[in-house]
Amino acid sequence: MSFFSKLFGGGKDAASGEPKILGQEDYNGYKITAIEMKQGSEFILAGNISKTINDELKTKKFVRADRLSSAEQASETALRKAKQIIDQEGDRLFDTAY
Repeated sequence: MSFFSKLFGGGKDAASGEPKILGQEDYNGYKITAIEMKQGSEFILAGNISKTINDELKTKKFVRADRLSSAEQASETALRKAKQIIDQEGDRLFDTAY
């Protein structure tokens, strides 16, 4: 297994292969999903922001350098960070690289 697979592959649901969801919240028309991404015993701040625009579901994944000690902290922080991204970027976030 490569370094990046180990780094970003952690936290997948064994049955579906999808990332494990730590928390979800609707915010100003967007759906925020905090996902589990682990490196060793630490949780990496990661999540998805989704919104349906013109009948098309758009999703943007974000990963930050923050390392947290628990899944609960990672979830709370990812949801808070996603709200900040939404407030700052709005629908433009789907047009830019994060």
